Amino acid sequence: MAEIEIPKVMQEPQNTSTENSNENPRERNPSGDNRSPRGRRGGAHFSGGRGGGMSGGNRYSDGPDRLIERIMSISGPTHDLPPQETTEKKFSGRNRLYIGNLTNDVTEEEIQQMFQQYGETSELFLNKEKNFSFVKMDYRVNAEKAKHELDRKMVKGRALKVRFAPLDSTIKVKNLTPWISNELLEKAFSVFGEVERAIVIVDKKGKSSGEGIIEFCKKNSAQLALRKCTEGCYRLTASPLPVIVELFEQQDDIDGYPDKTLPRTTEFFKAREIGPRFAEVGSFEYEYGTRWKQLYELRKQKIEAIEREMAIEEEKLEAQMEFERCEFETKRLREELRMREADRERQKREWEMKERQAEEHRTRDEELRRRQQEEMAMAIRRQEEELHRRQQENNLFLQGQAMRGGGVGKSYDPISNDRDGFGQPDGGSNMPVR
Repeated sequence: MAEIEIPKVMQEPQNTSTENSNENPRERNPSGDNRSPRGRRGGAHFSGGRGGGMSGGNRYSDGPDRLIERIMSISGPTHDLPPQETTEKKFSGRNRLYIGNLTNDVTEEEIQQMFQQYGETSELFLNKEKNFSFVKMDYRVNAEKAKHELDRKMVKGRALKVRFAPLDSTIKVKNLTPWISNELLEKAFSVFGEVERAIVIVDKKGKSSGEGIIEFCKKNSAQLALRKCTEGCYRLTASPLPVIVELFEQQDDIDGYPDKTLPRTTEFFKAREIGPRFAEVGSFEYEYGTRWKQLYELRKQKIEAIEREMAIEEEKLEAQMEFERCEFETKRLREELRMREADRERQKREWEMKERQAEEHRTRDEELRRRQQEEMAMAIRRQEEELHRRQQENNLFLQGQAMRGGGVGKSYDPISNDRDGFGQPDGGSNMPVR
């Protein structure tokens, strides 16, 4: 594989003079959105376009509370997800080109004119001190055409180096379950920032390999996803398995390692003196090559043994997690049952207390009614006794009056006297005169 060395933009101006022009663009321009920490100092220039390099802050980097809210908003069922957009996004990070080995007097206008013949350009970055530049093309096919035709092209006496820029805003996601699709992967990681592309890697049979690639629009979104998923356990389905997030190491499997890129040194000519061949049996080369193959087989066997052990450990962990989950569910159900029983006992005690209070209230009412009835009966008896006593006193009084003032031979009829109203001192009343 070709190891492409591309210069970087240094953050410390004092170290600028000590750097050469054959360094990695990941360190030169660490920000995926083409923003230079030095701005226009030291010959670093930007030119606009769609979402230019000096654009404002990321609308997703607004604090952990907003991130939690976005995660909570997608934590529901994911049975029916809309399909992904199949159309290519314009000016995506995959269309970003690196241009190296430039001259000191090159200008932004010259670079734009050079690439505008292949399509629209955006986010042009130029560093005259280190003689390199970055530019985004509108579509991948135009970027590939520009790279193919401009790479090694002589411009002002120098052969240009045109390569696809490293994808610093890309992460690799592992430990995916078979039920995670492209759509779910994109939805799950869109909470960290705008996603340009989300793909689950499959094998030749179309089955998920358990790994995926996510390309963000901004590098800080990829860093946020990496940090949060490393610090916590981010799960995408009901499975307790968390996803493993790593930085994606890009490999150039398109251009490879052309022969024209090899330096013509003494070691080169020494190694190329002899061409491809099979070693003769019994020769030193054969014995040495056999040992190398044995060492490779040993390495392969050890890797396979480690993979088998890891598979066994994963099965054990899954079984343990399932057991712990069942235990947790059992404890939870027991706790719910205990709480329900406690609530039922509380309700029972409340009902019993209410029944006792009602019974006491009923008993007090009955006792009060009984007492009232007894008092009423006693009052009636006292009234009857008083009435009977007065009647006896009246009868005695009338009999005494009749005996003192009545004629001889005349019998006294108190009933008739009472009926007629005569012969009574009070004019018809049988009450004694006081």
